[in-house]
Amino acid sequence: MKKIITIIAIALTGIAANAQNLKFAHVNMQELIQLMPEMDSARVQSDAAAKDAQETYQTMVQEFQTKYQQFQQKQSTWTPAVMESKQKELAEIENRINEFQQAIQQDLQQLQNQLMAPIYQKAQETVNNIAKASGYIYVFDVSSVLYVDNAQSTDITKEARTALNIPEDRTLEALQAELQARAQAAQQGM
Repeated sequence: MKKIITIIAIALTGIAANAQNLKFAHVNMQELIQLMPEMDSARVQSDAAAKDAQETYQTMVQEFQTKYQQFQQKQSTWTPAVMESKQKELAEIENRINEFQQAIQQDLQQLQNQLMAPIYQKAQETVNNIAKASGYIYVFDVSSVLYVDNAQSTDITKEARTALNIPEDRTLEALQAELQARAQAAQQGM
């Protein structure tokens, strides 16, 4: 019995000693991804595609409204055959608008996914490389962890920012202000 207790004690001591050598880190992936230079390019491409889609949609709606107004103004003068033809034309335009809305939402989402995939991959690879080089056993994303003890876990966000060429003075707050300014300028330009 003493041998079993001794073996268990030695095993527990080994496990405890080994656990003390484990290195943990955390990173703010959202910050990295949002501030990466590649993300600026993705935003520009995504915004341009959304703007083009919005312009096309507005043109289609304008066409519908023009033809609907014409329909309301002239319907009393039309023969039943012309009236039926104009009703079908309005229904077709309305269907095209609905189909366009559905298709463009899917297209924009697909474009967003296409643009974001390499950005996510680059950020993940950078974090993986830092973790391997520094000997971390786990790296946690702070956005999905409820608690991080900074004394026992190293924040590698700054190191990852440097590796991803994110300027030190670039922050999420500054980015948010920049995006809001762009949105306001776009609205005023309309």
